[in-house]
Amino acid sequence: MADAKNAKIRTSLCENLDPNGLRTSLRENLDSLKNNMLSMIIPTLNEENYLPFLLESLKKQKLDAEFEIIVADAGSEDKTIDVAKSFGCKVISGGFPAKGKNEGAKAAQGDLILFLDADTFLAENSLEKLLKEFKEKKLDIASFCLTSFHKFHNLSYKILFNFPSLITEKFLPQAMNVILAKRNLHQKIGGFNEEIKIGEELDYVRRGAKVGKFGVLRSAKIFASPRRFEKDGWFITWLKYFLCQLHMIFFGPVKSDILKYRFNHYSQKSKNNL
Repeated sequence: MADAKNAKIRTSLCENLDPNGLRTSLRENLDSLKNNMLSMIIPTLNEENYLPFLLESLKKQKLDAEFEIIVADAGSEDKTIDVAKSFGCKVISGGFPAKGKNEGAKAAQGDLILFLDADTFLAENSLEKLLKEFKEKKLDIASFCLTSFHKFHNLSYKILFNFPSLITEKFLPQAMNVILAKRNLHQKIGGFNEEIKIGEELDYVRRGAKVGKFGVLRSAKIFASPRRFEKDGWFITWLKYFLCQLHMIFFGPVKSDILKYRFNHYSQKSKNNL
């Protein structure tokens, strides 16, 4: 009697089984395995001098969630790849920053993606703090206030980037060096625009803010190197960023080489490191 009842149940289940529903369920279960993973993506090109500082700072972070570090390299001729592998990073082929970030995102396993420039450095417990704030604010994409060990660089960040970022947070998102985004949002907006010559972060967060909730995270302390400013000049560099803003507002993203912005043209470390 029991066998007949069980057979009837099995027959009923088979008759009502939806192959598409089963595939969807399996996909959802597989995706759920990624929910607690953070993927950190670092585009590089000849970053043997700076990458160790960033990776060491990430190694020291206290984080309960599982994470991975992906280095998207654009053809380094120094020891960048060796450095990355020595820290256990996954190394893939990258390109100009936007392409490197996109390639890294394709290889990422996590549902949260943290894009980091190679010349940044995270203070102690910053990862834990930023993830907590991101979750509490129920954000989909976020940028950060930045700081520097270089006094003038730090002051210029406060006046020309951090303060404006907080003021325009609700209507004109800003971003430099570091961005945190949900994987599904990254996919929804098609990733970074690889045609942009300068300001791909601005374009990315502004497109992201149209389909998800954007915010500026204040809890993490993230340092950035002054090397570009020291190499190209403080006034010229900030002027390029300002002109980039104007171009984006009135004409759209900068896709020509009008501002002559270069990716990695540094022959040695900055005098002040980070």
